[in-house]
Amino acid sequence: MNRTRMYSDTNRMSKIVVIPSIALLMLLRCSLALSSEGIQTGQKLAFMGDSITQNGWESPGGYVKLVIDELAQVGIAVQPIPAGISGHKSNDMLARLDRDVIGKKPDWMTLSCGVNDVWHGDRGVDLESYKKNITALVDQASAKGIKIAILTSTPIGENDNDNNKKLAAYNTFLRELAAQRKLPLADLNADFQAALAKLPAKRPDRCLTVDGVHMNPEGNVLMAKGILRALGLSDEQVDGIEKKWCTTPGTAELPDIYDARPFHLSASLGQYRGLNKLAQSRGIADPRQLHYTLWLRSLGEVLKAHDQDALFDMGAIRKESSDRLLIKIDELLKAQN
Repeated sequence: MNRTRMYSDTNRMSKIVVIPSIALLMLLRCSLALSSEGIQTGQKLAFMGDSITQNGWESPGGYVKLVIDELAQVGIAVQPIPAGISGHKSNDMLARLDRDVIGKKPDWMTLSCGVNDVWHGDRGVDLESYKKNITALVDQASAKGIKIAILTSTPIGENDNDNNKKLAAYNTFLRELAAQRKLPLADLNADFQAALAKLPAKRPDRCLTVDGVHMNPEGNVLMAKGILRALGLSDEQVDGIEKKWCTTPGTAELPDIYDARPFHLSASLGQYRGLNKLAQSRGIADPRQLHYTLWLRSLGEVLKAHDQDALFDMGAIRKESSDRLLIKIDELLKAQN
């Protein structure tokens, strides 16, 4: 695994209802009790994981960034501690838990582990050893007062295969451990399976990932939504967040089919979905071909505009080509509508 935003009610004051003081006190206590179950503003949140988590922090629209940004938009400002390392398995994460998580004194930790334990085959981690490693991770973090949200592992390939059959037992263990320890659970594997089941029978692969494992924008959205629920946000809040992502710049990275771009390019989730729908209507099997064509045209126009420059300012080139790309996307989608 080496691939690598309230509402205001101006009439609210006219709707105040007087509540008896005892009832008000009880209501307040209940509210405080409920809010204390989820993550709170000012806390630190660590993300322990592998390259899926590493990409979730480093990529535009990555699930880690979506979680942090959207918590802030509902008034919960937290400090992220990214702790994803490509290729790591449960034994690797256990070995670095003190250094990468406990030593940084987080209040919460999400634990995403299992894909490499299975995917790496003979170099992976067998189920019984995995159980011991994950239990030790949970025990050691809990002993330091860290609240843990367990994430089931996302699929290894978006189809029914031997790896996913093997992974099922690992995820069953995670669900059982979360239930036994009364830990928040983001059942991401179930979320992914439900999303895949809604697709046409002859669907293309890589609807949620770029390579069968690492997330594309849709996969990042699914992961972020599941984690936000596990951290205490309501379904209503999460659904509202997804709608906002559709118009928020930077919430979807445009995948690159050729691994040739010198920098990441991002758009809104709505733009990304619109491009994919357009590609499908034109019979383009891989929507990334359309992304890449638009980017090449944008970059070519910018380079031509600067062909007399003695030196290229790559920062300026990056911004101009990104801006031009987004304009092209909007123009294309508007013409299609």
